[in-house]
Amino acid sequence: MPTMLAIAESDLTIEQLATANKAAGDPLRLSILRLLEQGAFGVMELSQIFEVKQSGMSHHLKVLSQAGLVNAQREGNSIFYRRPLLSEAKSFSQWLLGLFRTLDAAPLSKDVTERVSTIMAERATACAEFFARHADDFREQQDLIASYEHYGDALSNILSSLGLDNSQYALEIGPGEGAFLPQLASHFEHVVGIDISPDMLAKAQDLCSQQVLTNVALLNATTGELTASHPSRFGFAVANMVMHHVPSPKTIFTEVAQLLEPGGVFLVTDLCRHEQTWAKESCGDLWLGFEPEDLTRWAAAAGLTEGQSQFSGLRNGFQIQFRLFQRS
Repeated sequence: MPTMLAIAESDLTIEQLATANKAAGDPLRLSILRLLEQGAFGVMELSQIFEVKQSGMSHHLKVLSQAGLVNAQREGNSIFYRRPLLSEAKSFSQWLLGLFRTLDAAPLSKDVTERVSTIMAERATACAEFFARHADDFREQQDLIASYEHYGDALSNILSSLGLDNSQYALEIGPGEGAFLPQLASHFEHVVGIDISPDMLAKAQDLCSQQVLTNVALLNATTGELTASHPSRFGFAVANMVMHHVPSPKTIFTEVAQLLEPGGVFLVTDLCRHEQTWAKESCGDLWLGFEPEDLTRWAAAAGLTEGQSQFSGLRNGFQIQFRLFQRS
């Protein structure tokens, strides 16, 4: 915590600190800030979680936003609120970091936790229903943004460079039609692919049968469900163009960290932040990509160390990020 002298000589003013303290000096607003540790939420979702009218919730979010305690981010036609990105070089960020650390030590109430679970289930259901409707034209949908052919070679090169061939288990989250499964099957003794969409798993199973991938097991499961049966088992985990579909990307990092063995590596391939809102309706995207800092922050919170990064621009204006994280 910086001293008052340091505050006076830094980017943080007494007036700013007073405004921030006033905004945070409300039990509901503190609860909102505590919840946002889990990721971004929309106004209607927050109203449902805290059982507050939308007008009242909008007022609280405006107060928090004006004080710099939350950031508003547009996702298509909706606005989601999240904690701001923090910079160690700024005194206000240091003050916020102290506030968030204190808040995060306080548990959310059981009722709030249950309503959050309901929201996440609704997001997951919407995603599963989209892929159920579009399983037969999955590749066509993917081609609108980035087909596997656009980034498959880069994935293969990254996997080969890691030297993980002696690891027994690999995990792919959301394998789609299974395009990357043959590569994984050739590098690892056992490969597990998980998805919440039975329709997409059927597509991946067809590919495994055609290519006789006998060391691949496909499960209709989430990373959270897998932690109970496969803790600290995987030497490698990968999520290819999946994060922008999942209800809570931050939670994936937390759960994958539990699934990785010490020294295990998590490869995330996903879109950088973009403004092409048509992707939400046409491709079932929940999120319009991610800032690289988002992935870095979620990984650090999960206890993962950041490794190398690559970025690749596509002709249609999208940019793909390849990010490696390791369990120490």
